[in-house]
Amino acid sequence: MSRPIDADVVVVGGGISGLACALGSERQGARVIVLEAEARVGGCIGSLHEQGCLLESGPNSALDTTPLIGSLLDALEIGAERLPASPAAANRYVVRNGALHALPLSPLAFLATPLFSLRAKLRLLREPFIAPGAPGVEESVADFVRRRLGHEFLDYAINPFVGGVYAGDPRALSVGAAFPRLHALEQAHGSLIRGQLRGARARRHDPEKSRQSAPMFAFRGGMQTLTDAMAKRLSRIETGARVTHIVPGSGGFALQAAGAGGRRTYRARAVVLAVPAWTAAELVAPVAAAAAEALAAIPYPPVAVVHSSYRRGAIAHPLDGFGMLVPEREGRRILGTIFSSTLFAGRAPEGRLLLTTFIGGARQPGLAQLDEQEIAGIAQTEHEFLLGAAGRPEFVRVRRWPRAIPQYNIGHAARIGELEQAERGFPGLFFCANYRGGVSVGDCIKSADRSVGAVTAFLRGA
Repeated sequence: MSRPIDADVVVVGGGISGLACALGSERQGARVIVLEAEARVGGCIGSLHEQGCLLESGPNSALDTTPLIGSLLDALEIGAERLPASPAAANRYVVRNGALHALPLSPLAFLATPLFSLRAKLRLLREPFIAPGAPGVEESVADFVRRRLGHEFLDYAINPFVGGVYAGDPRALSVGAAFPRLHALEQAHGSLIRGQLRGARARRHDPEKSRQSAPMFAFRGGMQTLTDAMAKRLSRIETGARVTHIVPGSGGFALQAAGAGGRRTYRARAVVLAVPAWTAAELVAPVAAAAAEALAAIPYPPVAVVHSSYRRGAIAHPLDGFGMLVPEREGRRILGTIFSSTLFAGRAPEGRLLLTTFIGGARQPGLAQLDEQEIAGIAQTEHEFLLGAAGRPEFVRVRRWPRAIPQYNIGHAARIGELEQAERGFPGLFFCANYRGGVSVGDCIKSADRSVGAVTAFLRGA
């Protein structure tokens, strides 16, 4: 075995969280090494050009929810590659009774929409008079929404939204962990409606933006533009290096990694675990059993991503929006579809359309585990029924994620508490991944920034 390689910080995992944490730590003067088990960095973010189409294997876009995003793009000098979403993306469709209905964007549109019944609309008038939940009682998203807004808003607003963000089940997700702003609004104001009205002025002056108000963007060459640019700025990244052991000791940590060149040893004052929860669980199990158990308990349902390209005239629906979400109550076999060629320019050649469809998740995990031909057939059938697609797509590509998005289920806060305990018990050990702080691109960048602050303070002895 070769001599140990020394660094101030070793970041295990080269997804967006790990890259952002490594980049921020380097900018603070630390010597950083990134160890990535796969042959490429970027994690679930990947952009592929095929037959004139741009296919995203992971996130298709990001929301500009924090000023940290703009600062990062400026530092990477890729601001000019940023691509705003089409104005048509403001339209978002939800399926009800087999038909697509646009989510209302104004009070007048809400009153007129057939997406919700008159009874459901009148039910909203009760919301300001419903007492808030007990502060110390954890509640599922489904129970929270049913209590405050009623069954119909759960079925045709929140259920499809949860399917789109987490590929999850609102009956299992913790409202405080998965949607902390929503939970905080009730706790602070006693009512979601009162909270929205009272907080309007503060939100206008807050540099942090909500998902509802933040502008959406991508990059001309795809989301991989971001992770590639981050990787190019880092001093040392080793791919194909799978970390197998982390041993805390006096003055830091020793890590062993296996790769094509054999086993190597690294020594670092600080270690950032920016890997999925199940991988982090395996690494810390020998020294932090409670944290490992908590990490192993975080579920990741499977999701299949289906890219389908059709001739422009083959789809009856105008595709004038971001896409469509499919509520569980509809009994369909997809979570939803992004109208990719409408959302961003340059996603498909002239005369062609590109749809990105999601199958499986916590709702129907077995569908994502079918073979690719069966998955492609499900997407085509649903496009025919819901969008009026005529005939077969010009081409179809399927990407399966056996473990896709971490679920912030009931008990998640307690599980994160175990990680915090492990960080206190082993100074210099940090957990930074999308099971902590949110699953979106913006959430990962914010979480990485917090980790950079903690790592820097540790290295400087604060």
